[in-house]
Amino acid sequence: ALTAEAPKGQAAPSPSPASSASPAPAAGGRSPQTRGLPGVKHIIAVASGKGGVGKSTTACNLALALKSLGLKVGVLDADIYGPSMPRLFALRGKPRLKSGRILEPLDGYGIPVMSIGFLVDEETPMIWRGPMVMSAITQMLREVDWGELDVLVVDMPPGTGDAQLTMAQQVPLAGAVIVSTPQDLALIDARRGVAMFQKVDVPILGIVENMSYFVCPNCGTRHDIFAHGGARDEAARVGVPFLGEVPLTMEIRARADAGTPVSIVEPDGVHARVYRDIADKVWRQLATGTAGRPAPRIVIE
Repeated sequence: ALTAEAPKGQAAPSPSPASSASPAPAAGGRSPQTRGLPGVKHIIAVASGKGGVGKSTTACNLALALKSLGLKVGVLDADIYGPSMPRLFALRGKPRLKSGRILEPLDGYGIPVMSIGFLVDEETPMIWRGPMVMSAITQMLREVDWGELDVLVVDMPPGTGDAQLTMAQQVPLAGAVIVSTPQDLALIDARRGVAMFQKVDVPILGIVENMSYFVCPNCGTRHDIFAHGGARDEAARVGVPFLGEVPLTMEIRARADAGTPVSIVEPDGVHARVYRDIADKVWRQLATGTAGRPAPRIVIE
């Protein structure tokens, strides 16, 4: 609903026939005019209901794992207030202006990466209101030369606010991956993330249980520090795929801080295989067009 105040002494203009006949937004706020990015086949969001669950590390390794499957992959860091991709990909410098307003993304291990962190100093706080955040995300989506991509992975900020709505309304998202830790407190927010994407008609590709368990490197004993299996149970409850369990390990954390993700340093290691298995499940849904649909029930009589 749009309203306007006319200057004093003037009557408010009546809507023209063209504006009256314009199509209404589809269910959940998605506009029928939503257009994709030239050359980009699938855009997926990696999201979480709250911060601190390892969403950015998961998005980084998921993108690298998709690339290891032979796909052309790009990464957009849509977390304006806390961009992490420059550190995760060990990238510095500013994007080059290619032509007009079009920027050339930086290259991280063969993946084009774009982040607001390339344009501002790492310690500079982004004291921006919602419209500025939405404008920045739109520009990084549409004014970047992404080239030909099979998948663009978007690292979303935590929560269910302006950035999420901007993504859902600006481009046709092929699906969303929800990242959560297994404890109840995190799952409450993960439910909100699932519900938000469902309300704007974005398919849920699945839930990842991050920091699922810890195996002591000294004694080999397994410890469920944040409980275990909560994300799997939640996925079954809401009827979305469960993508896998990522353990809590010093190796993943140290590699992420150093900008050398495990998917690059140890591509055949146990942790990289976890991310590759998640990437395989995500890509199969995208490739077959079954994103967000439960597997068919087979009955043998």
